[in-house]
Amino acid sequence: MHERTDVETMTAGLTVGVTRSAQDNGMAKLTPLHREVVTGLPRSAEQEVRVLFATLMPGDVTPYHSHRFPVTVYMIEGAFTLELDDREPVVIEAGQAFVEPAGVNMTGRNRGDAPARMALFYVCEPDAPFADPVNRDAGAH
Repeated sequence: MHERTDVETMTAGLTVGVTRSAQDNGMAKLTPLHREVVTGLPRSAEQEVRVLFATLMPGDVTPYHSHRFPVTVYMIEGAFTLELDDREPVVIEAGQAFVEPAGVNMTGRNRGDAPARMALFYVCEPDAPFADPVNRDAGAH
């Protein structure tokens, strides 16, 4: 019996996105970047999908904040250090993805000497704020 690879599992049942090249070679090649089971997604009758682009210049720091729902970060260029309460800092580099958990206080930094460019994917209740500011005294820092 054949065991499914991660790529097969992630792409099983996909019938959309079929493209044909000029040579009619068949389906487009899909490259899975990240797969993770999460909790905390919205359960309302409607959800809003947001895709954002962010750039942090060297030395930039995000406000201390939390998210109501998980945020997927995909690094396009540079590196981003994410400091989540009660956890070791996480460095996300170009080509890597990371899911910021819901309800965890955090801040992000560009500790490098080049811009850190990232795409952010966020599913939330319609019109929910992207982030909620957190009083630094309320966190573990």
